[in-house]
Amino acid sequence: MMNAQQSLQASRRWKLWEPVVWLLALASPFLLSTHALIINEIAIVALFALSLDLILGYTGIVSLGHAAFFGMGAYAAALFAKLVMPDPVVGLLFGVAVATVLGAMCSFTIMRGTDLTRLMVTLGVALILMELANKLDWLTGGADGLQGVVMGPVLGRFDFDLQGQVAASYSLCILLVFFVLARRLVHSPFGATLTAIRDNRLRAMAIGISVHSRMALIYTVAAGVAGAAGALLAQTTGFASTDVFAFDRSADLILLLVIGGIGWLYGGIAGAVVFKIMQDLISSVTPQYWTFWIGLFLVVLVLVGRERLVRPRTWFKGGRS
Repeated sequence: MMNAQQSLQASRRWKLWEPVVWLLALASPFLLSTHALIINEIAIVALFALSLDLILGYTGIVSLGHAAFFGMGAYAAALFAKLVMPDPVVGLLFGVAVATVLGAMCSFTIMRGTDLTRLMVTLGVALILMELANKLDWLTGGADGLQGVVMGPVLGRFDFDLQGQVAASYSLCILLVFFVLARRLVHSPFGATLTAIRDNRLRAMAIGISVHSRMALIYTVAAGVAGAAGALLAQTTGFASTDVFAFDRSADLILLLVIGGIGWLYGGIAGAVVFKIMQDLISSVTPQYWTFWIGLFLVVLVLVGRERLVRPRTWFKGGRS
């Protein structure tokens, strides 16, 4: 029988289909050049969903205010480019750092209370930051947004183009980097303790796991990943507004994970692909009622079951990653 260490090592191994999927993803901005802009959006939303899955799917921490870290990363990267230097990679790292610090500060708010309490507290943080961004118009541009953000070339060589190919490639590369890091994290002994906390917090405490410190750490890490997604949005669009803190951004993340699968790193990516493509196709046909059809799809998904619709374990024999 396979012991715990062998099981972790086996789960860390890449399945045969995974490199193929990522190679196709990285090539997609050039293979589907006319759709590079939506590919960029999918990559950003997928990274954002990945950050929520770290705390919701693997640790059991519910949140309706994850957009707080997304928005903080967006404004930090945009202000850095406008006031300090336009280098995208340095600006991205600055956005991640600012969102991580905010996550560390907010991690203390999730230690106590029930899931409902955490929902309200996390939502409150996002609403407070939205109001601050609106009031500090001398810095953030207020309701008009932070405009005039001009980014330099990626790695000093690749200028952002109007077709969005460079932006999409840049976002996909950052998504891959954070995916690999997240994969290593969840398939480590630390990741195993997170799933123990998710399954039964009291039992985890009884066997000696420091529940509060691990929850605070993964919450901080997830905040940094969300900040990276926000920074990518600001950098690839050249704009940041109070909309980045909006409640619907956090709510959409939960929908993405419901579509793709919670507690599966590819779930957020699959959900982002399905959601953005459905949104693009349906809104082009019926702009006023596209949310109705997506809602109907979600109802069918819940009633019928994801396995019956897509059977992910039939396609990917190697299990979840």
